[in-house]
Amino acid sequence: MLITTTNLSKVFRSSTVETTAVNDVNITVNEGEFVSLMGPSGCGKSTLLHILGLIDAPTGGSYKFLGTEVANLSEKKRAHFRKMNIGFIFQNFNLLEQLTVYENVELPLIYQGVSTAKRREAVHAVLEKLAIAHRAGHYPTQLSGGQQQRVAVARAIVTSPKIILADEPTGNLDSTNGAEVMGILGELNKEGSTILMVTHSERDAKCSNRIIRVLDGKVVSQEEQAAKAQSSTEEEQVADRV
Repeated sequence: MLITTTNLSKVFRSSTVETTAVNDVNITVNEGEFVSLMGPSGCGKSTLLHILGLIDAPTGGSYKFLGTEVANLSEKKRAHFRKMNIGFIFQNFNLLEQLTVYENVELPLIYQGVSTAKRREAVHAVLEKLAIAHRAGHYPTQLSGGQQQRVAVARAIVTSPKIILADEPTGNLDSTNGAEVMGILGELNKEGSTILMVTHSERDAKCSNRIIRVLDGKVVSQEEQAAKAQSSTEEEQVADRV
């Protein structure tokens, strides 16, 4: 089991208001799974993803990553654990505009202390894999949205993380580029990558093995998707032939 949470919660407090964003969440994510988190805006799914990505800390409950309790790690220890185990893909790409494509993808390897030669090898390999190597010397502002998201995916996978967390990865893309990104994520999953994705798109969610639906900070349902996704693909293939 890669991820296990038990009664995980997150409460935001001010002097006058208390808001429960994550409410006694119990979920698991197995190695090699592709899981979608779905729910309406403000339901707590992004907060949950940030906790699972060790960007934020819960206020209660247990969070185990490969059997290690990480819920109560200090901010410094969370940062170290995060950079060694987790890759992120964001809706807004979050690329550094002052860095080239190559330098953006290289950055996580620098944080891990990887040698220059090994960084060069890894970056070139992942840029080739995602068909963006010809843009290695360009800056993010010189790229289309689809190209920027390919770079963001490259940055997320260059360290071979234990899990990829994707927060609305197609949210800022047109349908064509969105479909390409989902195709890339599907191929990565087939190759063994574990993916946990927040999405509003039912179509994107069909690419996953399982959908976890969240409402008012609680998990309200979990649906296995393998058979449904296969059926959907077959229907689309028939429609294409017609």
